[in-house]
Order: sequence, then C-alpha cells, then structure tokens
Amino acid sequence: MARVLVVDDEAVLVDTIRYKLRREGYEVHVAGDGLEGLRLAQAAVPDLVVLDLMLPGLDGLDVCRQLRRESTVPILMLTAKDDEVDKIVGLEVGADDYITKPFSLHELVARIRAMLRRSRMQQAVAAPEAEQPIRSGDLEVDLLQRRVLLRGGVLQLKPKEFDLLAYLMQHRGRVLTRDQLLEKVWGYTFVGDSRTVDVHIRWLREKIEDSPSSPRRLETVRRVGYRFVA
Repeated sequence: MARVLVVDDEAVLVDTIRYKLRREGYEVHVAGDGLEGLRLAQAAVPDLVVLDLMLPGLDGLDVCRQLRRESTVPILMLTAKDDEVDKIVGLEVGADDYITKPFSLHELVARIRAMLRRSRMQQAVAAPEAEQPIRSGDLEVDLLQRRVLLRGGVLQLKPKEFDLLAYLMQHRGRVLTRDQLLEKVWGYTFVGDSRTVDVHIRWLREKIEDSPSSPRRLETVRRVGYRFVA
C-alpha cells in the first residue's frame, strides 16, 4: 500500500482528498501547515507528497526545498494561482509536477497514480541495463548513481531533469513528442500540460549546452517535440 502525505491548510479539501485516496487503497497522512508537513515527511516516509503552495508558517516552496535536500520523493504541488510563474517556481525548487485549484479528484488520483507508477519503474530498472553509463561525447549519465557528468564535472540536476535527460539520451536521434515524454518520464497516460516538458528542456539546455539559445544536443523539432542529437 503506497503512502501519500497531503499538506494543505484547507480542512474540507484535505478531508475530501483523504477520503478519496483511502477509497483508492492508499495510506494517507495529512498536515495542515509546512512544519507539520516536514515532520510527517520524515516520520512517515511517504511514497508521494501532495503539497499546497500557500501554507501558514512555512510555505510550500520552502517545504519543497527542504524535502529536496534529503529526499527524491515525488512531489505534486497544488496551487490556487493560475499564474505560470508560480508553477515554474514550484518546478524550480524541486516539485515534479503541479495541479491548479480547483481540480477534479479524478485528475488528482490519475496524476498520483502516474507519478507513483513512474517512481516504481525507476526503482525497478534492471541492473545490467543500469550498470553502464550513457555517454555522448563529453556528457555522461550514470543511472545507478543518478549522476550527470559534463567534461568530468558533476552537474546539479533536479530529479525530473535527470529522468528527462536520461530518457532522451537512451533514445538519441529519435524525435519524441511532448505527450510521449509526459508518459515515459512523468508516467502520464493521458494528455498533460506540455509546458512542464518545455520548462525542463529549457533548464537542461542551460546546463548542458554551450549556447542554450542555439542548442546542439537538445534539438527542437517544430510542432512535434524534441530530439537528443549525439
């Protein structure tokens, strides 16, 4: 049974989410503020965290930052703001994805399932497949240690940046649509928000390209998606 931690100060919403997730077979822990959320994250060791952006005391962004310092647990950020800046900031500090309030419980459950499915798939990568690093010129991805080297130096990548780069390099030369990347990297089997992919591609270019505005590794294929060029 997967453990889900829900951190939100809206009591009615939390009760609704808890009821729904328990009906779906999840073990649910809840917290009404950021500090309690951090305490429960350490005590309950959840498989996934649903984290509101606006929290009393310690806000969701600070909670996310602290969780990322010690854990790679999947984090789904809740935001009441339909502002792209808020969503991007949430992704920048370590959230794996976001969903904007108001949302349907059906979509919330679908996203949680997808994120947990992808997390399990990553943990179950066959050892022989993961033993050999993926290399392209002076860029190397070590799947076992989840580490990326560029010209011998270690790059600091967020969890989803690493997953996205690894998948693109594993399929180098192949054009991958945004929906394919959402499915394979984020675990979604439905049409998600493709801006999530675009944002992570932009961040990767800033870290692995000599000139992010004129990328030579991560190529955009107009109206289709992206391709890693060896």
